Amino acid sequence: MGFLKKAMLSSILTSVLILAACNSTPANPALILATTTSTQDSGLLDVLVPLFEEQTGYTVNTVAVGTGQALKMGEEGNADVLLVHAPASEQALMDAGFGKDRALVMHNDFIVVGPASDPAGIRGNPVVEGFESITTSNAVFVSRGDDSGTHKAELAIWKKSGLDPKTDKPSWYLETGQGMGATLTIASEKSAYTLTDRATYLANTSNLQMDIIIEGEAALLNVYHVITVNPDKWPKANFAGATAFLEFLIDPGTQEVIGSFGMEEYGQPLFFPDADKTDADLGL
Repeated sequence: MGFLKKAMLSSILTSVLILAACNSTPANPALILATTTSTQDSGLLDVLVPLFEEQTGYTVNTVAVGTGQALKMGEEGNADVLLVHAPASEQALMDAGFGKDRALVMHNDFIVVGPASDPAGIRGNPVVEGFESITTSNAVFVSRGDDSGTHKAELAIWKKSGLDPKTDKPSWYLETGQGMGATLTIASEKSAYTLTDRATYLANTSNLQMDIIIEGEAALLNVYHVITVNPDKWPKANFAGATAFLEFLIDPGTQEVIGSFGMEEYGQPLFFPDADKTDADLGL
């Protein structure tokens, strides 16, 4: 092919790409994402959101709160799309008709962290036994206390251990009402135990005086789904943008980004991509 033809072809291709970019500008580019603080505190959203905005032309307003609050935002029509990690509560939202589509995105795991001295002597124990020992030893435990996915998981473990912190109100049980990063900082300062997602712990570990005390159980699996808010319930919801974000998260290219996130800095991924799996594959 001659130089002139190459130049003409290059010019045509450039024009097509520019035209495609113009035509792909969303009619409603503003998108509200309600998500758990762990996706924010871990730094994952700092990678994914700019990538999504660049690819699609949407502008994302991210509201990072506890999963319970994020689900409430979806229920009340105050968000367009949710990225959350409390499967039972998510299913309740879907059953009530407030969510339109729901897709599996990724998982990591919860871990129990605490002072290296391990005053309750729970290192390596099963998590329910560990919580029972915290109860009998009166070692300090710091909870998010914010109805987040992590808080819901923590309360489920306490229930299995025979304690209801909300009712029993032990003096050694402290609630922060804050996100995971802030809760980890407070727990570290108080030489206390807490339950955290691994990603947020690793992202903050250089500022903490805490060890991983309990890990690796199936009961500690931490699964994330993306949910679009139902436009039949909330006609003003940006359903086109929400659907675009859902499709972006489960796209193989994005799943590869998720699977590699954290490898360079921590030597291990902070999240594991799951779009090619089902809830049943993960034991949900």
